[in-house]
Amino acid sequence: MGKDSINKKEIENLLPHREPMLLIDKLINIVPLKSATAIVNVNKDAFFVQGHFPGQPVMPGVLIVEAFGQAAAALTAHGIDPKEYENKLVYLMSVEKAKFRNPVIPDCELHLEIEAVRSHGRVWKYKGIAKVGEKKMADAQWSATIVDRK
Repeated sequence: MGKDSINKKEIENLLPHREPMLLIDKLINIVPLKSATAIVNVNKDAFFVQGHFPGQPVMPGVLIVEAFGQAAAALTAHGIDPKEYENKLVYLMSVEKAKFRNPVIPDCELHLEIEAVRSHGRVWKYKGIAKVGEKKMADAQWSATIVDRK
């Protein structure tokens, strides 16, 4: 706690996701339990490139939403007491108002600016904007819950 950035290895200590489904590479500008920016390096050798779409690859919108969720889970897990988070997982509950404004083309750095809007017990609500440079690529609102790991 207290650090304003965490790397991929530290994210792996917070989330159960692993390659190829661990989409976020870094979390920066962390304001604990409030906001952060996730960095996603969208590479031309990413697992989705070959089939989505051959010759003109685009990062699927559902993976952008998944990356939003991972960023929010990492922000929350990073900010709460490690003893409280032990043996817990963060599950996505709902996605609202997701809009995909521009295609995310491989060989870019996608920035996910996320914010925790509110929390009530184990349920958290977030919002986020995905950008490449200053260009808005997508935005969404979503909810997640902290559950016991089985």
